[in-house]
Amino acid sequence: MRCPFCGNEETQVKDSRPTEDSGAIRRRRSCPECGERFTTFERVQLREMTVLKSGGRKQPFDRDKIIKSMQIALQKRPVEIEEIEKVATQIVRKLESRGEQEITSDTIGAEVMEALQNVDAIGYIRYASVYKDFRKPEDFNAFLDDVKKLQKKSA
Repeated sequence: MRCPFCGNEETQVKDSRPTEDSGAIRRRRSCPECGERFTTFERVQLREMTVLKSGGRKQPFDRDKIIKSMQIALQKRPVEIEEIEKVATQIVRKLESRGEQEITSDTIGAEVMEALQNVDAIGYIRYASVYKDFRKPEDFNAFLDDVKKLQKKSA
């Protein structure tokens, strides 16, 4: 592991432990060259996945994009980053378990929507407003009516 401070190729692991959801290993590292300390996370990756975008472009799957989009939707909401990380890990595992190397961006978006529905209703609505690309207020109102019906069923 290369030191992010001085670029030294060799670093020493000082401490290793699993994260709370056991989805990764947290390692505290130290650089013998500059003496700085930093943390790395090691995650299991079952297979390399490629995202097939709506325009036909392909790009490597990036777990951090799921986290970032969820953080934006959940901004100023009472949801901790640890829960977002846990949910993102569950989404990634679900996508990997499909066994497909190419995953459409729509599939990823649907999985995030489903997860957010169980985490925070407001975050779910915020994410949906971008994911579903509402064009006019009536689109938003129709979606809100559906959300209200779902909440009544689960209550």
